[in-house]
Amino acid sequence: MNQKIKLSVVISAYNEEVRIEDCLKSASFAQEIIVVNNSSTDKTLEIAKKYTDKIFTRSNNSMLNINKNFGFSKARGEWILCLDADERITPELQKEILSTINNQQLTINGYWIPRKNIMFGKWIEHTGWYPDYQLRLFRREKGRFEEKHVHEMVKVEGEIGHLKNDMLHYHYSTIQQFLNKLNIYITNEADQLIKKGYKFKWQDAIRFPAEEFLSRFFAREGYKDGLHGLMLSMLMSFYHLLVVAVIWERSGFEQIEANKFNDEIKKEVKKSYKDLFSWIRNEKLKSINDPFKKMLYKIISKIYTK
Repeated sequence: MNQKIKLSVVISAYNEEVRIEDCLKSASFAQEIIVVNNSSTDKTLEIAKKYTDKIFTRSNNSMLNINKNFGFSKARGEWILCLDADERITPELQKEILSTINNQQLTINGYWIPRKNIMFGKWIEHTGWYPDYQLRLFRREKGRFEEKHVHEMVKVEGEIGHLKNDMLHYHYSTIQQFLNKLNIYITNEADQLIKKGYKFKWQDAIRFPAEEFLSRFFAREGYKDGLHGLMLSMLMSFYHLLVVAVIWERSGFEQIEANKFNDEIKKEVKKSYKDLFSWIRNEKLKSINDPFKKMLYKIISKIYTK
């Protein structure tokens, strides 16, 4: 009689020889490990064979979730844990997962797992990257990707809960890694916006990057991550600029009369400057305790933003 499998780990990977072994080691507590090898040309397949014989080679589809869903279809476990090669399950999370799925009274079909993103050698605690909940643990046949967008979460039928312990994500370790992924992400994002009816507006070439920077660095407290927070906020701003640029390309590189354009761009830049100054002013106000000084600072700052 076949042993009943409680947990299957599914990993989809392409050319991950540097990172996949640590991922596989962290997943070795599962009764079944399934690796979808996306036609890797390095030693990914060779390394995976040391940890499992359930390896399936597929073409390297740019819609990453197609191969992940294929991996789910090959799993036999009652529960599936979906991992990327740059993610790690800590001992604390391992114990929590096993305790959770062995609870016979459980009626929940899926769990959000908090994720620590390690970027350029540092855990990014702010800038919108923590706790970065990921829906990765779910009952087999109850969860799958919809295969519409590269950043989609797994869709799970029924009730969903939250785990407490963090998963580790060794995200970008070099600027080149960030740039290498841009082409897939920005093209996909542009396609999705166009499908939703978005029409190119040149003003968005200023608005989208500016809003992203303000959101990351100020609203989501990226400044608390120091220089890492600043650089990541700028890089994400650049990402949003490129999304607009791709849509501009798709619209035939629309042209605007120079005289009219110069007047309009001044308005957009001024608005972005006001938004930036407002965030700086609000942070400064938080540190001023004297009511008179606070009022004086408000008056002076209004003069500078006119």
